[in-house]
Amino acid sequence: MQAEIIDVMIVEDENRLAQLYAELIDNHPWLRLAGVATTLREARELIEAKRPQLLLLDNYLPDGQGISLIENDLLKKTHCSVIFITAASDMNTCSQAIRCGAFDYILKPVSWNRLQQSLERFIQFSQTQRAWKVVDQQNVDSLYQLQAKDFTQKAGNKGIEENTLNLVEGIFIQEGGRCYSVDEVVSETGLSKTTARRYLEHCVQKGDLKVEMLYGKIGHPRRMYRRA
Repeated sequence: MQAEIIDVMIVEDENRLAQLYAELIDNHPWLRLAGVATTLREARELIEAKRPQLLLLDNYLPDGQGISLIENDLLKKTHCSVIFITAASDMNTCSQAIRCGAFDYILKPVSWNRLQQSLERFIQFSQTQRAWKVVDQQNVDSLYQLQAKDFTQKAGNKGIEENTLNLVEGIFIQEGGRCYSVDEVVSETGLSKTTARRYLEHCVQKGDLKVEMLYGKIGHPRRMYRRA
C-alpha cells in the first residue's frame, strides 16, 4: 500500500525552532506542512481549518500550556495525534501527556535524530492503521511497539560513515572548549547542512557532544554544539 501524505501542524512560539521543524517536514516525501501556530488560540483555529493528522506541540506558549490542548475535544474530533516537544521535565506534565494519548514526548533541546525517528514511527503507525481492518494480538503488539520503541538501542551507526564522523569530531577535538553552530561546521568541513546536522546529532546521542541554545534575539535561538 502506498504511503498517504500526512498533514503536520507546528505549534511553537520560538520562530527559529518552528523554521527547523518546517524544514524537516518539507524535506520528507510523506509529510506536508499544514501550518504554524505560535499561540493556543491560533492552534485551535488552524486545527479547525486545516484538520492536520499530527501536531508537533510545544508546552510553554504565550497564552497557556500546550498540554491543555492534548485534552481538548477538538483533537479527538479531528483524530489528530500529538508529538509533545517541551522543556517540561516534571513528572506531572509527562504523565499527563501519556495519559492523554500523546504519541511521543521529546525533551528540549531537541535531538534531530530523535525527532526524525519519532516522525518515521508515526508514518509507519499511520500506514499500519490503514492497512489492517481487523487486528489480532500480533497486530496490536506491533502497534504498541511503534510507540514504545527503545531509542537507547536505536542510536547505532546506521548511515554513519567513519571518515565523515572523524571529520566532524576532529574540529571539536582541535578546539575543545568552543561552541559550533551547524553553519560553522559546514564551513569547517565542507559537508552539506543536512549531513553536518545528522552527524552532529549522532555525536550528541553518543554523548560526545552536548547542545546549548544561544539566544541572540528573543524568539530566535541558535542550536550550538560543544564537546561534552
